[in-house]
Amino acid sequence: MTKSFRLGMIGYGFMGKAHSNAYRQVNRFFPDLAYQPVLQAVCARTRDAVQAFADVWGYDSIETDWRRLIERSDIDAIDICVPNHLHQEIAVAAAEAGKWILCEKPLAKTVAEAEAMVTAIEKAGVPNIVWYNYRRVPAVSLAKQLIDEDRIGRPFHYRASFLQDWTMSPELPQGGAALWRLDAEAAGSGVTGDLLAHNIDTAMWLNGPITRLVASTETFVKERRHQETGQLAPVGIDDACMVLVRFANGSMGTFESTRYARGHKALKTFELNGADGSLFFDLHDDQYLHYFEYQSPTTHQKVESHLAGWRKIHVTNGEHPYMNHWWVPGLTIGYEHSFVHTLADFLTGIESGNPAAPTFRDALNTQRVCEAILTSAEVGQWVDIRL
Repeated sequence: MTKSFRLGMIGYGFMGKAHSNAYRQVNRFFPDLAYQPVLQAVCARTRDAVQAFADVWGYDSIETDWRRLIERSDIDAIDICVPNHLHQEIAVAAAEAGKWILCEKPLAKTVAEAEAMVTAIEKAGVPNIVWYNYRRVPAVSLAKQLIDEDRIGRPFHYRASFLQDWTMSPELPQGGAALWRLDAEAAGSGVTGDLLAHNIDTAMWLNGPITRLVASTETFVKERRHQETGQLAPVGIDDACMVLVRFANGSMGTFESTRYARGHKALKTFELNGADGSLFFDLHDDQYLHYFEYQSPTTHQKVESHLAGWRKIHVTNGEHPYMNHWWVPGLTIGYEHSFVHTLADFLTGIESGNPAAPTFRDALNTQRVCEAILTSAEVGQWVDIRL
């Protein structure tokens, strides 16, 4: 028998749409779930705007104060879709109220804030997850499966990038509802927390903990007009970041993120090279996983030379991760489905008692790596990380 849980969402922007779609779709495509979301309320500061959002997505009510939303007895779960500087206060209050909590990434502005959130969550013992949705792109999940099947062997190199070009104009302002990601007071960092955090989460899920790193960042446009004050103000976020890392398993890694790569909108890639094989993924071609097999994990024999080569796997078959919930083989799914998968795994974890990752504690480790990147860039030397 399906049990309902009543959702309160805080925020209604880009992520609010992606999450709301997941809540609407999850039981249609994962009909065996024990829980079914009820869109009880959505909260934001501007009444007319949040009411319009509620009308489109079918939320039963609205609030303009997140504290009132959390106090409501008819709310079981809180979804945090607001700028990073608001995550800690909301999450701690929601945990103390005994609500389930789903939070957008990165977990917080700083490690100190993230640690306070983890402490509150674990003291309350409430279900929690952070929306690092790219783990659940089927091709990325298949990469994890192949690694767990020991098809890569000993890992040597991990390299990842996330490239965009949308902030290159010096006329673009910072701050406000739409451009808070360019305001250090709201975001905490620039491409490190917004883009590279995704790559770091994926990397540590696939290849294990990062133990030390050295980084360099750059802010190309030093001043921008602030939308809320109208004044020209210094830009405090990083526009670009490059990182060298060492993993606990002995492999090396490189990471690059930027919003100044002309022609790229969301070029998110990773490659893992091991003794027995390699993997490559490109978000722009997200229904495919590229795989090179050098040696079979079952026979331990080298692939015949005339058959060796990169294999482009079309990840749409029913035996591929998540795909048995969607269409027939050959028909693709997209970005929005990764949120449906995240929500489905979260609800499955509540039912089974085996929490779906990444939990707040998992995301705290990503936060530690992000903070180490910023520290390294500031001091100009290697930084050790204890995860």
